[in-house]
Amino acid sequence: MKEPDELEKLIDDISFRKAESKNYKDMKIEQISQELQNVMKFEQESLRKIEKFGKIKQDEELITYLKMICRNTIEREITQIQEIYLQKIDKEYLNSK
Repeated sequence: MKEPDELEKLIDDISFRKAESKNYKDMKIEQISQELQNVMKFEQESLRKIEKFGKIKQDEELITYLKMICRNTIEREITQIQEIYLQKIDKEYLNSK
Protein backbone atom coordinates (compact mmCIF):
# COMPACT_ATOMS: atom_id res chain seq x y z
CA MET A 1 0.00 0.00 0.00
CA LYS A 2 1.30 3.45 -0.87
CA GLU A 3 1.99 6.09 1.79
CA PRO A 4 -0.80 8.48 0.70
CA ASP A 5 -3.29 5.58 0.71
CA GLU A 6 -2.22 4.52 4.20
CA LEU A 7 -2.38 8.09 5.43
CA GLU A 8 -5.83 8.63 3.90
CA LYS A 9 -7.08 5.38 5.45
CA LEU A 10 -5.74 6.42 8.86
CA ILE A 11 -7.42 9.83 8.62
CA ASP A 12 -10.70 8.16 7.62
CA ASP A 13 -10.45 5.60 10.43
CA ILE A 14 -9.98 8.35 12.98
CA SER A 15 -12.46 10.84 11.55
CA PHE A 16 -15.31 8.40 10.95
CA ARG A 17 -14.89 6.56 14.23
CA LYS A 18 -17.63 8.64 15.84
CA ALA A 19 -20.04 7.64 13.09
CA GLU A 20 -19.62 4.05 14.24
CA SER A 21 -20.30 4.86 17.88
CA LYS A 22 -22.48 2.39 19.68
CA ASN A 23 -25.41 2.86 21.98
CA TYR A 24 -23.52 2.56 25.25
CA LYS A 25 -26.64 3.19 27.33
CA ASP A 26 -28.03 -0.20 26.28
CA MET A 27 -24.84 -2.07 27.20
CA LYS A 28 -23.97 -3.77 30.45
CA ILE A 29 -21.15 -2.41 32.59
CA GLU A 30 -18.80 -5.20 31.50
CA GLN A 31 -19.45 -4.44 27.83
CA ILE A 32 -18.85 -0.74 28.37
CA SER A 33 -15.59 -1.51 30.13
CA GLN A 34 -14.48 -3.60 27.15
CA GLU A 35 -15.46 -0.82 24.74
CA LEU A 36 -13.41 1.67 26.75
CA GLN A 37 -10.40 -0.63 26.53
CA ASN A 38 -10.93 -1.01 22.78
CA VAL A 39 -11.05 2.75 22.30
CA MET A 40 -7.81 3.20 24.23
CA LYS A 41 -6.15 0.47 22.14
CA PHE A 42 -7.36 2.19 18.98
CA GLU A 43 -5.82 5.46 20.18
CA GLN A 44 -2.48 3.81 20.95
CA GLU A 45 -2.39 2.04 17.58
CA SER A 46 -3.36 5.21 15.72
CA LEU A 47 -0.69 7.27 17.46
CA ARG A 48 1.86 4.55 16.74
CA LYS A 49 0.94 4.66 13.03
CA ILE A 50 1.18 8.45 13.05
CA GLU A 51 4.66 8.28 14.60
CA LYS A 52 5.70 5.69 12.03
CA PHE A 53 4.43 7.91 9.24
CA GLY A 54 6.26 10.87 10.80
CA LYS A 55 9.56 9.02 10.55
CA ILE A 56 8.98 8.24 6.87
CA LYS A 57 7.57 11.60 5.81
CA GLN A 58 8.99 14.66 7.51
CA ASP A 59 5.85 16.84 7.39
CA GLU A 60 5.66 18.21 10.93
CA GLU A 61 2.42 20.15 10.39
CA LEU A 62 0.61 17.11 9.03
CA ILE A 63 1.83 14.90 11.88
CA THR A 64 0.74 17.50 14.45
CA TYR A 65 -2.67 17.76 12.77
CA LEU A 66 -3.11 13.98 12.74
CA LYS A 67 -2.21 13.71 16.41
CA MET A 68 -4.63 16.51 17.25
CA ILE A 69 -7.62 14.98 15.44
CA CYS A 70 -6.80 11.57 16.88
CA ARG A 71 -6.64 12.83 20.46
CA ASN A 72 -9.73 15.05 20.12
CA THR A 73 -11.85 12.34 18.53
CA ILE A 74 -10.82 9.67 21.00
CA GLU A 75 -11.11 12.05 23.96
CA ARG A 76 -14.74 12.82 23.06
CA GLU A 77 -15.55 9.14 22.74
CA ILE A 78 -13.83 8.24 26.02
CA THR A 79 -15.65 11.06 27.81
CA GLN A 80 -18.99 9.82 26.49
CA ILE A 81 -18.25 6.23 27.54
CA GLN A 82 -17.02 7.28 30.99
CA GLU A 83 -20.12 9.35 31.66
CA ILE A 84 -22.44 6.45 30.86
CA TYR A 85 -20.18 3.99 32.68
CA LEU A 86 -20.23 6.05 35.87
CA GLN A 87 -23.99 6.52 35.66
CA LYS A 88 -24.49 2.77 35.36
CA ILE A 89 -22.15 2.05 38.26
CA ASP A 90 -23.98 4.59 40.38
CA LYS A 91 -27.38 3.20 39.42
CA GLU A 92 -26.57 -0.50 39.68
CA TYR A 93 -24.15 -0.63 42.60
CA LEU A 94 -24.23 2.51 44.69
CA ASN A 95 -28.00 3.07 44.75
CA SER A 96 -28.71 -0.60 45.33
CA LYS A 97 -27.40 -0.51 48.89
